[in-house]
Amino acid sequence: MEFLRKPNAMLGLLAVVLGILALAVWVPADTGSGLVEKARGKYRIGDALAPAVAFSLLIFSGLLLLWETRSKPAQQLITRHHLVFTGGLLLIFALSLAAMRWTGPMAVALLGAGGEGAGYRELRDTVPWKYLGFALGGSSLVGAFICLASRKLRLRFFLIGLAAALAMILLYDLPFDDLLLPPNGDV
Repeated sequence: MEFLRKPNAMLGLLAVVLGILALAVWVPADTGSGLVEKARGKYRIGDALAPAVAFSLLIFSGLLLLWETRSKPAQQLITRHHLVFTGGLLLIFALSLAAMRWTGPMAVALLGAGGEGAGYRELRDTVPWKYLGFALGGSSLVGAFICLASRKLRLRFFLIGLAAALAMILLYDLPFDDLLLPPNGDV
């Protein structure tokens, strides 16, 4: 188990352990329903779906880190490159979340789509308004992360981000009538 002395292997193992603990202990104790509920013949998202998906991705990511570090030599724990990369990730994340949060309300305000006295809050569950922020913020988040990781700026990366955002809309929003995509539930 020499490879567990590598920083990435330790991080991967920590992610796997925390993800399993969260799925086994925290999610069942903190949620009132299962992954999906059936009420009056309709399927609804349960309280545990989003955290279960997130922690499953955490476990999968930890396993990938463990697999990747099997044959690599140990590295210095933290370098200047790591700090710059992490700063870039945080900046991309903040800007993408801001785009996700403010695109819909700004579009409604600029286009006057809300009518007299109506605003984004009244339109946040109608097409196309409910998808604008999620599609733009999600596309920019994924595309910019790929650009940062590959150190290349390509339109293709943002198209991949758009495809990912559209796939999440298809998987999460269309099957469930009572779901509001982020950030619409908080607006």
